Amino acid sequence: MLLLAAGRGSRFGGPLPKAYVPLRGKPLLVHCVERLARVAIPGMSVQVIVAVHPGDRQTHLAPCLPALRAAVGEQRSLQVVDGGETRQESMQRCLLAAGPVDLVLVHDAARPFLPITATRKCIETAAATGAALLAIPAPDTLKRVADGVVAATIDRGGIWLAQTPQVIRRTVLLQALEHALTTGFAGTDDVSLVEHLGAPVTVVQGSPANLKITRPEDLPLAEAILAARLE
Repeated sequence: MLLLAAGRGSRFGGPLPKAYVPLRGKPLLVHCVERLARVAIPGMSVQVIVAVHPGDRQTHLAPCLPALRAAVGEQRSLQVVDGGETRQESMQRCLLAAGPVDLVLVHDAARPFLPITATRKCIETAAATGAALLAIPAPDTLKRVADGVVAATIDRGGIWLAQTPQVIRRTVLLQALEHALTTGFAGTDDVSLVEHLGAPVTVVQGSPANLKITRPEDLPLAEAILAARLE
């Protein structure tokens, strides 16, 4: 389980990197690890590897480490690695630290409410097909806009909004990373590397509650989701 928390969250702003912004007194990073720990089923061997910005280790990460270790538990390992300049590089560094595993789950620290049951289904699906992601059907009418003016209305049929976690068989991911390197491809998410390779990616329906916290105004909605205990 790779948790990417090295971004600066420039759209969020404020004095804290987004992964350490408190939600009900607990950093988003800790919420994520707690939920990831709940995803693992009995008998599943799990490593949790967190990619952080090197400058955050002493200032922001260190106070979180006791809670992160408690969330992971004694039966699972927790590693912290320095993230890279891009999401892709951070994921590669985590993957290198993981060693020879069967499946790689990648999640964003900006999504503290990953759905437990759907994520387990995503893991099972990736084990069977090679790669899978959580996503939800686009609920709104889509507009293509140019210079502030509507250029076209896009048919939303078949359009899904990608979420994390995304799960990829390690052998497939290594091939996809190598192919991306040789072709100069930079993916906007993890399964896009698999798509670029030409391998299939299966969609597992996620949850609207799997909110990605991007701006400060997302926090009140996150508070409401947490209060409602939505899965």
